[in-house]
Amino acid sequence: MSTELEQLYQEVILDHAKHPHGRGLRGGTAASSHQINPTCGDEVTFELHLGTDGRVADGRWGGHGCAISQASASLLSVVVPGLSPAELRERIDGFRTALRSRGAIAPDEDLVGDAAALAGVSRYPARVKCAMLAWVAAEDALNRGAVG
Repeated sequence: MSTELEQLYQEVILDHAKHPHGRGLRGGTAASSHQINPTCGDEVTFELHLGTDGRVADGRWGGHGCAISQASASLLSVVVPGLSPAELRERIDGFRTALRSRGAIAPDEDLVGDAAALAGVSRYPARVKCAMLAWVAAEDALNRGAVG
């Protein structure tokens, strides 16, 4: 990866950590999950609000932790609106595969949008859990809510 691209990715992550999207739980949600990274103590609760069409209308989150976990939750909240549960699962699976690849597989930007900026995390196994925390919460929310 070029130094310019790495710098751009770092800027995206820092921007989302400082100015998060989707932050603030609404409650009354169709599906939610609270996840903790026992390694570092980061916590994220992710809510999926479904529209009447069965698609995700909104993704909201709350929690605390490192810039990576907070940016990842923010980036995910931008990805989820308008997706069907199956489409969201596809994105979660693709993101997980890329992050577990130790840099061998780049996240598909068409699927995960700006969350592809977290690609560099895959080279640091201890940080993968931070980046995956909100995505695991969203996946668990889908499973708990018997959505899709």
